[in-house]
Amino acid sequence: MSRPKFDHATVFPIFALTFVDILGLTLILPLLHLYALNFGAGPLEIGLVAAAFPLAQVLGVPVMGALSDRYGRKPLLLISQITTCIGFIILALSNSLWMVILSRLIDGLFGANIATAQAAISDITTEDNRAQGLGLTGAAFGLGFLFGPAISLIALEFSNNLALPAWIAAVYSFISILVTVFMFRETLPANQRRTAASPWAWRTWLPDLALFKRPQMSTFMLLMFAQQVVFYGFESLLGLFTLNRLGLLGQGNSLIFIFVGIVLIYGQTRLIGKWKKKYGEQRLSQIALGALAIGLLLFALTPPQPHPLYVKTLAERDVQELTPSATESMIGQFAVQLPEDTNRGFGGVLWLLVALVPLSIGAGLIRPSLNALITQRVDRTEYGAALGLSAALVTLANAIAPLLGGLIYQQYGMTAPFMLGAVVIMLLLALTVGVFRRAVLVQA
Repeated sequence: MSRPKFDHATVFPIFALTFVDILGLTLILPLLHLYALNFGAGPLEIGLVAAAFPLAQVLGVPVMGALSDRYGRKPLLLISQITTCIGFIILALSNSLWMVILSRLIDGLFGANIATAQAAISDITTEDNRAQGLGLTGAAFGLGFLFGPAISLIALEFSNNLALPAWIAAVYSFISILVTVFMFRETLPANQRRTAASPWAWRTWLPDLALFKRPQMSTFMLLMFAQQVVFYGFESLLGLFTLNRLGLLGQGNSLIFIFVGIVLIYGQTRLIGKWKKKYGEQRLSQIALGALAIGLLLFALTPPQPHPLYVKTLAERDVQELTPSATESMIGQFAVQLPEDTNRGFGGVLWLLVALVPLSIGAGLIRPSLNALITQRVDRTEYGAALGLSAALVTLANAIAPLLGGLIYQQYGMTAPFMLGAVVIMLLLALTVGVFRRAVLVQA
């Protein structure tokens, strides 16, 4: 049976619903610790709020992805989006800490929007253009992370009520439901679906761990998890590092995140298609890992030179007013040493921006290329289950990375997490070289 061609008319709704969905999510992510603090939460309770969503996703996403293989992408997308919308509404109406936690659990258990959207992309692409198609969902993800926090900050400028961002997120989630209902066309016809097991069978509600036994699958899943731990650890500590090295606070770090987002989107929309055709997914994943390692190493070596407008006394006052993040609340305050204001200049900022280019390009390429390789090891009727496992590992990495990075920073200093991350990525690159070489010898 011939595979369907890349259909831009079908891809656009997937891109749109992913973007709108992520926009809603990123509206409330930066504020979660504030929702907890609003109800007098201590460090443990803040940790529960932060961990509820990713831990629930680890359990829920693989199952929802597998169910989409049996019942189609559109029904599972709608279930995911409706429960996400309900979760935001519960958050907006919260009058206790447990309602906050409940809202995150509901969204995490049933919110398999991204994994199901990636499975839909895989349905309508071939092995030649799948990495490019998956890159588009990554670009939508990046755009959401660019605009979501900005909208949240603007909303709070007009009102100190934390319910407002949650209501806005619910509205965006409802818009994504409308996009799915009226624009999204089912990508997995009934005659091409996996045989539907009884919904009452216990195996129906468990992840399909047998997929790890497929050739190279465990390696790709390990790569997905490990690189995400490193990259999300980098994202979590980026603000502290730039404060220590460059004296950047809120506005400056926002610009840094925007720069990272732009480079990520450029890599996912402009580079991935060209490089996939030229090198193939295996080589592309190695290029991405190499770029990540180089970027992290350069980033760790950023010289301690504050930007030209930096004034230490003003920075010290602003730091004292900062609300601790969820990570800081769980493992203790970070003792950040501010730079002196006698050596100001553009050198440190320029070095950082140069380092962020390969780092961001590598981050933008690695997940689409690995997910494309993962889909090549399974049958078409298993895309949802395989990509659900991949998404669950990414979510688990997101839960672990901030705590692990914070602990390494506290014990060994600010540059240690990034240096160690570069070493881990280089080891992963060496692993892929050995695995791919053995695969070629076996096929020969």
